Amino acid sequence: MFQEPLRLLCAHAHPDDEASKGAATMAMYVRHGFEVTVLTMTGGERGDVLNPKLDNEETRANLAEIRRTEMDRAREILGVRQVWLGYEDSGFTLEEPWEDMPEGSLAATDLRESAAKMADLLVELRPHVLITYDENGGYPHPDHIMCHKVSIKALAYAADKERYGERSWEVPKVYYHMSFHREKYLALGQAMRLAGLESPYIERLQGWVYDAADHRITTKVTCSDFFEVRDDALRAHATQVDPDGWWFVVPLEIQKETWPTEDYELARSTIPVKLPETDLFAGLR
Repeated sequence: MFQEPLRLLCAHAHPDDEASKGAATMAMYVRHGFEVTVLTMTGGERGDVLNPKLDNEETRANLAEIRRTEMDRAREILGVRQVWLGYEDSGFTLEEPWEDMPEGSLAATDLRESAAKMADLLVELRPHVLITYDENGGYPHPDHIMCHKVSIKALAYAADKERYGERSWEVPKVYYHMSFHREKYLALGQAMRLAGLESPYIERLQGWVYDAADHRITTKVTCSDFFEVRDDALRAHATQVDPDGWWFVVPLEIQKETWPTEDYELARSTIPVKLPETDLFAGLR
């Protein structure tokens, strides 16, 4: 239907989000000759330092520059192209409506402005598939929720012929990340216990009796051959992950056998689809 190479654009809120959500999928498609681009909306300047070995005054004082360097390393590991939308990290707050957001941050910016900037990129890059966050942002960080809002409005802007004329571009398939959901954690936790190991998800699963994400998943992409690449990309964001923390507790052999996919919800499609899917580009090849 479309001439190859086919193109994938992954919209993320902060540097390191691309490594913790969908990284193995991206690395797999890169290996198979697809053009993959990561759009990072903010610089992560107001993030925490989550690696205790690097949590010091010097790191915190230079966090913006450090996180750009980390993003460069992760980009090289994944083999993707990466572009910045140009906004600052809004900082984490659960209070809505968001008030007194820092000037220049994604959450403080008029949505029409940020969406127009992303629309320009959609028209330039012309992706066949876009992956972004759902309406809840995956978790309620203002930048994650804004990533969803910016993406949805940008899709409409980019497809508007009055705005772009013949350059306008309607993205054929749009997906939401469904990276972290109860069914996956239950399966991995059980596999750890069967192997005589302690599950790192016991506290996380306490009281978690239902997850709508389990029922929203339409597309499971088998990409376990690239889990090592995913983990290397995540470790490249050295300030954002504890190398001895829960991210890396489950052995890769258990992960590959128990849950070899990264999971998505097909949010919209301009082409006929047959669900469930195993390929983000199903119907586009």
